[in-house]
Amino acid sequence: MKIVVFGAGAWGTALAISAARNGSAQHQVTLWGRCPAQMAQMQAQHENQRYLAGVVLPPELSLSAVPVPEWVRLTRDTGLIVLATPMAALRQMLSCLRGCRVPVAWLCKGFEAPVAECFGLLAHEIQAQEAPELIAGVFSGPSFAQEVAAAQPTALVAASAHEVVRQALLDAFHSPSLRVYASADLVGVEVGGAVKNVLAIATGLCDGLALGLNARAALITRGLAEMTRLGLALGARAETFMGLGGLGDLVLTATGDLSRNRQVGLALAHGQSLQQATAALGHVAEGVYSARTVVQRAACVGVNMPIAQAVVAVLEGQMTPPQALARLMGREPTAELATMV
Repeated sequence: MKIVVFGAGAWGTALAISAARNGSAQHQVTLWGRCPAQMAQMQAQHENQRYLAGVVLPPELSLSAVPVPEWVRLTRDTGLIVLATPMAALRQMLSCLRGCRVPVAWLCKGFEAPVAECFGLLAHEIQAQEAPELIAGVFSGPSFAQEVAAAQPTALVAASAHEVVRQALLDAFHSPSLRVYASADLVGVEVGGAVKNVLAIATGLCDGLALGLNARAALITRGLAEMTRLGLALGARAETFMGLGGLGDLVLTATGDLSRNRQVGLALAHGQSLQQATAALGHVAEGVYSARTVVQRAACVGVNMPIAQAVVAVLEGQMTPPQALARLMGREPTAELATMV
């Protein structure tokens, strides 16, 4: 299969590497980056030094920085297009693919920042506006780019309303080190991927304050309840949130030290400013940019998300981490299952 991955960040590079070195499948993989200088450097050094240092690019992987007008040539006879850009760039990328008849999958997780009077949208809602004719979906789940690039065992979920998209993702990426599961619940997988970033900041705050493992377990569990409530309100299936795109992604991002969102929470709990915390990362932490949008979208559909609200209050300087904790612990008692769905 011919595969084109647009976006040469850590995650796009890792997946391109994974597909290119799958010898039994013999894919033709091209990794595209918008910066010609970066792509030339990667070609010369055989690694993505900026985003995935130390990982050798396989010789089977082709690199490209062709201008957008030449994308038609780049994608000719392609079996799958993967968009590996941040959420903020997705709308522009989709608009460039209008009329494309190739299966498309995006990797970004989050809600788009509100534009004018339009509240934050999930990726599939952006696609419905920009390129509704595309057959598309999302490739998501618990995964750190470094581990995928190192061929460590990973399981991901390919979610789309179109069976041809799910099958294309499975054919492209299923390998001895990467197991791909299929799902028709695009909304649920996208909500899980968006909300878990906010909850990972909350868990970083919890661990940074040294509140203990009991507190961490409670936070993750109640966070899963918030995620599920929002997902159901937006049309998702409840069972999706017990799978890779829900619980799996949440546990990894909330507890793994490679998680950028978790690192933000830890830094804030240790007294750093938000600017200091994000500057130290060198990468995008989607939860920082989507937290307020998550809360706003939840409010629009009548869903209460106290943990996400507390994260927003800390990020925007309205509360300190200890004050946010006190507000959460001071809420009125309620039955557990009654608030799960």
